[in-house]
Amino acid sequence: MLAHAPLLVCCDGAAQALIDHGVTPHAIVGDGDSLPLSIRSQYSHLIHIVTEQEDNDLTKATRFVIAHAQQSGAHAPLKIAFLGCTGRREDHTLGNIALMARYHRNFHILPILYTDYGFFTPALGTHSFASFPRQQVSIFNISANTLTSEGLRWSAYPYTQLWQGTLNESIGHSFTIHADGEYLIFQTYEPKLEG
Repeated sequence: MLAHAPLLVCCDGAAQALIDHGVTPHAIVGDGDSLPLSIRSQYSHLIHIVTEQEDNDLTKATRFVIAHAQQSGAHAPLKIAFLGCTGRREDHTLGNIALMARYHRNFHILPILYTDYGFFTPALGTHSFASFPRQQVSIFNISANTLTSEGLRWSAYPYTQLWQGTLNESIGHSFTIHADGEYLIFQTYEPKLEG
């Protein structure tokens, strides 16, 4: 994904790690609080400092991508891949996953957050997802009062706790969620092993 991204925007805290892996982003966005002096001087032409503190650097970078797409004449819905969003802490991870629903709802984009094991996709209402047999699927209900499923091993219902919709499984090459609100779907890259 990094090699084929038409626009690669990095939060300031991740710039050093990305550059250390031999990848130069098109832009580095954030409040600048975690940028080493060496990055600040060598890559100053790529750095976009946003000083407001109402949002985190991930949201600042997302807004930068949206503004760039609008200036380029791109039409909605804009699809953005999010990589390396754990912040190396569990609270950052949970917060950044939760932001995907906010970006979908408020920014009108399709954000997909990729992890080492799978990916999170926010959705609203009825939505079908490409899948494969034995793919592990988790559903995190955000605001749905009614929620059902087709194509999953266990029928979905309007979960009231985050853990309730986890560890389901696709039985075919797609599954569909019917809901009257928002939810997040997690899908694994690999099928569950027989056993």
